Amino acid sequence: MAIHSLTFAERLTALSQSQFQTSLPNIKHGIEREALRVNPTGGLATTGHPEALGATLTHDTITTDFSESLMEFITPPEKEPKTTLAQLADIHKFVYENIGEERLWPMSMPCFVNKETNIPIAQYGSSNVAKMKEVYRKGLHNRYGSMMQVIAGVHFNFSFSDEFWQAWCDLHKVENTVDNRSSYYFDLIRNFRTLAWLVPYLYGASPALCQSFLEGKENKFPFKKLGRGTLYLPYATSLRMSDLGYTNSEQSSLNIDYNDLQSYVNSVREAIHTPSEHYSVFSSNEKEGWEQLNSNVLQIENELYSPIRPKQVAKSLEKPSDALESRGVSYIEVRALDVNPFSQLGIHENQFYFLDVFLLYCLLKESPKFTQPAYDESDDNLDAVVIEGRKPGLMLKHEGKAISLQDWSTELFAEFKEVAKILDKANSNAKYSEAVEREFDKVKDPNNTPSAKWLSTLLEHDIDNSTLGLELAFEYKTHASGLNYLHITEDMFHQQAKDSIASRIKVEQADTKSFAVFIQDYFAR
Repeated sequence: MAIHSLTFAERLTALSQSQFQTSLPNIKHGIEREALRVNPTGGLATTGHPEALGATLTHDTITTDFSESLMEFITPPEKEPKTTLAQLADIHKFVYENIGEERLWPMSMPCFVNKETNIPIAQYGSSNVAKMKEVYRKGLHNRYGSMMQVIAGVHFNFSFSDEFWQAWCDLHKVENTVDNRSSYYFDLIRNFRTLAWLVPYLYGASPALCQSFLEGKENKFPFKKLGRGTLYLPYATSLRMSDLGYTNSEQSSLNIDYNDLQSYVNSVREAIHTPSEHYSVFSSNEKEGWEQLNSNVLQIENELYSPIRPKQVAKSLEKPSDALESRGVSYIEVRALDVNPFSQLGIHENQFYFLDVFLLYCLLKESPKFTQPAYDESDDNLDAVVIEGRKPGLMLKHEGKAISLQDWSTELFAEFKEVAKILDKANSNAKYSEAVEREFDKVKDPNNTPSAKWLSTLLEHDIDNSTLGLELAFEYKTHASGLNYLHITEDMFHQQAKDSIASRIKVEQADTKSFAVFIQDYFAR
């Protein structure tokens, strides 16, 4: 790509022009919210996925993640945060009405789980695709344990409109092509990775966990104990994002390249074809039994853990890397968000407006190519913040120099405020500036962060993580029962469930080959 280089200030000025002002309101968002089903006493629900909710293999809105107990709610891309939240509220209401006395766990770290073996792996039916999903999950269980896999999060999907990209490419004197748009998305991704530490600082809400989570595991952290069985770290923001949580130490040797689309695709493909001596002990064939899909560092691309991913909608059985290579980046997926326990939907409206500011900032800011030290810095900063992000005087690294979290955050928010003004103007409101101010309050006083508020509640009342979680789970279910459907009607949900079951049956009937041949063909593509 022939680059017409512009500074942050020049780009910011340009966004006040009409061609950008008319396109910025067309930013789209979608949410993927994960939530564990729990029984009335706060233990993991081991019942199967309710049939009334439809077939998880083919349902567009209500499915499962690793476990039968770990639900996933998906909203389509929408411009208005209120629309997305209304859809999400409707999904929650319908699910609550069809899970009997069970509730949805309102936080990222799991509830009390007696034994890892009690966590049921998700079932998707009898088709080859369904079995592939099940075997993949068996592989995750064998590689990392099931406990890690029932950690819940919120994924924030984000995209700019075609009109925006046309104006952006015109500004930079390049053609509006798939390759150029993808290149700019990767600029955004690199800046996000550099600043990823800010997300758990602002939104991390998992400073504590049930000690059952660590049963039989070694850990390096100096946990303190409260209540009957809660462990916590005084300055932690997101244990979910720590080495205890949704990470993969085996992947530390991978050098996933975020400098451009092709380099990213090539490095991901290399990872799924790199044998792992560590995982070779698990069988991956018909004769010995399917304990994983293969013995490579990544079974499939979904196993790559990252705070952000470039995304393209994949066709049936199309690998994500093939979709990206063929049609470029169409949106990005932010994966660093804890479930917000102070919201019954797991995410608050204010988060939408701030993340729009943050992600637009990541596009506007100059984005040099990553070197290995830059990758290392981003990882080290993220690790530091998830474990002790609220520690007074915490120092981070930026371009080889030490800087306090407080000073760096203050510098960033000064520029966020300028970006927010642009979005306010485009949307004829002040919600973006208000969102930035609310988040800056957390920088000025770490006690305003959700991790601090959660921990202070536990300590003040000397109660367990699970006790507070169960109280909120009951409150949120009760509240939902009194709501009306806002966007998706109950009849529409029932029809979706019916259609998804019919689609699953159709997929099962269409199988013409053995599972072993199916897997061989999939990886041969």
